[in-house]
Amino acid sequence: MTRPGDSAQIPTFVPDPDAPIGPLRVLSDSWVIAKRNLIKIKRVPEILVFILISPIMFVLLFAYVFGGAIDPGGGVDYREFLIGGIFAQTVVFGSTFTGAGLAEDMQKGVMDRFRSLPMARSAVLIGRTVSDIAYNLASIVIMALTGLLVGWRIRSSVLDALAGFVLLLVFAYAFSWVMAWVGLLVPSVEVINNASFVVIMPLTFVSNAFVPLESFPKALQYFVEWNPVSAITQAVRELFGNTNPLAPVSDAWSMQHPVAYSLCWVALILVIFVPLSIRRYMRTDR
Repeated sequence: MTRPGDSAQIPTFVPDPDAPIGPLRVLSDSWVIAKRNLIKIKRVPEILVFILISPIMFVLLFAYVFGGAIDPGGGVDYREFLIGGIFAQTVVFGSTFTGAGLAEDMQKGVMDRFRSLPMARSAVLIGRTVSDIAYNLASIVIMALTGLLVGWRIRSSVLDALAGFVLLLVFAYAFSWVMAWVGLLVPSVEVINNASFVVIMPLTFVSNAFVPLESFPKALQYFVEWNPVSAITQAVRELFGNTNPLAPVSDAWSMQHPVAYSLCWVALILVIFVPLSIRRYMRTDR
């Protein structure tokens, strides 16, 4: 039986089946899928509530529980040091919604309905990843407001600050394609949550997100220096003006040029995982 409101989950559209699958057709189909995912927020508001509460919890937890025990060095206040790491952690964890959403659609048979429609196959994944930018944007806004309440301040120019927020969203978008590929591989939402936890936890905690790089053992410092989460963390700290120019910085190229290194990771992830994800989706179509 169809419950009231179910039709709102997948907007009705009737594209011309004979129309060529060109860029405009892909964009149009992708927008329909993205709109479907955004409309879903109205029907399942608990998802949005969790997205907004999670960053608040992490900011308050680290600022007030660990803030007095960790010294980032260089005269930098830990709360200003912390927010860049919380931003990085939140957008990386936010990418799991892409994988979980795809796994749920496959489990519930929604993908079968998509396959029956005369639409671009890549639109399902593009629409999913684009719509999740809204989740990440909401998290970043709430996190920024919470950070301001606990003492974080942006000490750079407006353009640099905007560049920092844009870089976070771009990095999150790229990482969502990794989770999209994983979501198409696993059989259920529970598996994607466990699998993403195993991958994301080491990346975020074995980084400079919460503690200075110098606090790690020598054996781990090389990994931390080249960890993409460390790069995006250092990049947003610099763009927000939350670093001390007199404090020691690693000589590694990744830490000397964190914005460029982060963009390199964005390009590499997209080049690898966009075709992998689309190919995997096409295989599930058979």
